[in-house]
Amino acid sequence: MADRPQHLEHLEHLGDATKFSQQIHALIPKCSLLENFSPAEVRLLAHFMDVYRAQPGIEVIREGDGGDFMLMIIEGKVDVLKRDRWNTPQLLATVEAGRTLGEMSMID
Repeated sequence: MADRPQHLEHLEHLGDATKFSQQIHALIPKCSLLENFSPAEVRLLAHFMDVYRAQPGIEVIREGDGGDFMLMIIEGKVDVLKRDRWNTPQLLATVEAGRTLGEMSMID
């Protein structure tokens, strides 16, 4: 990926997702978005995806930030936090491998 999005510069870029296509396909039972995809279709889709690694405790995306992408957790988990009226982070959910985040940014 030649032009890395500025909002992802703090994450380690691991390249395009083709080398992770088997791992992604194995997650299909947990991801309704890909439930009807064959291994060949996952490999094709992977050509249009980039993989990033976030270190523990790193903020990946922030509520209200613009974007036109979604995230699929391939490995590990991500805590989803929302700040309350006192600006204190509150845990809303923990998203595990095979789940997605940010789908609405692709629709909006």
